Amino acid sequence: MTENAFAQSLGIKYPVIMAPMFLVSNAKMIIAALESGISAAVPALNYRSDEEFRKAIQEIRSKTSQPFGVNLIVNKSNFKLDTQLKTCLEMKVAFIITSLGSPEEVIKKCKPQGIKVYCDVVDLKYAQKVEALGADGLIAVNSNAGGHCGPMKPEELIPLLKKNCKIPVISAGGVATHEEYKKALALGADGLSIGTVFIASDESPVSADYKNALIQFGAKDIVLTDKLSGSHLTVINTPYVQGLGTKVNWLEKMLKKNKWLKKYVKLFVALRGMKAIEKAAFGATYQTVWCAGPSIEHIHSIRPVKDIVKDLVGE
Repeated sequence: MTENAFAQSLGIKYPVIMAPMFLVSNAKMIIAALESGISAAVPALNYRSDEEFRKAIQEIRSKTSQPFGVNLIVNKSNFKLDTQLKTCLEMKVAFIITSLGSPEEVIKKCKPQGIKVYCDVVDLKYAQKVEALGADGLIAVNSNAGGHCGPMKPEELIPLLKKNCKIPVISAGGVATHEEYKKALALGADGLSIGTVFIASDESPVSADYKNALIQFGAKDIVLTDKLSGSHLTVINTPYVQGLGTKVNWLEKMLKKNKWLKKYVKLFVALRGMKAIEKAAFGATYQTVWCAGPSIEHIHSIRPVKDIVKDLVGE
């Protein structure tokens, strides 16, 4: 796999990025991934302050010289974007993965510094837009991805992008075994972005309940919900999720549209002790609703990151 062009462009052994996972990815996971011959990215939003973000980058750098990246949310919802991008530029991370918005400003500022920019895409139209802006690669998010997923199967999306775009296509979604790894590359993917299987690792900071759910549930238990972010997310259909439901109700819609109201509704709930409203409006959080893709079908134990990588690449 050292002859893979995408792997060579990043200076890694295998053409794999450990996907950036909101509230999951941490320095410990990144370091383990880099030491296993793959790359990895961490969401900047996993850190409350710029100081914590910088410390995490420094911690990774103190353990390994291998290349890693940062995931930036580039739409208006991320009011920390300017500060996060400045930190990435100053600390010269190897690459940035952009999500949920236009990457134009990020590409413009990263190009002069030699920082690669890969962009999340779910269809050809957006892929061609970011390619025209100067993106270095496409993170092709397919319908098998955990968390935010796309509408197309990898069998459709990868060949479509490869046929019509000239930059590398990194397939995101539906890989937890060596067979799936080989299949995605055979479809034409230049590299892979893999997330769900790494949540069930020793280094992952999530709760034991979350990790055990990845083992106990299967592909048939993955459902779409819009309760967490307003956009479709794939999550495990636990009894808790079944109780909450997967559709946004009128109260949640109102609160998502008007953030100002949120604190007053919280105060009202606290004063009145209205548990039904509290659960309906605030029950779905990333701590109680667990993101995962259908690849959990192949997760049977909690293992070190290095062992997961060995199985994926067939060593």
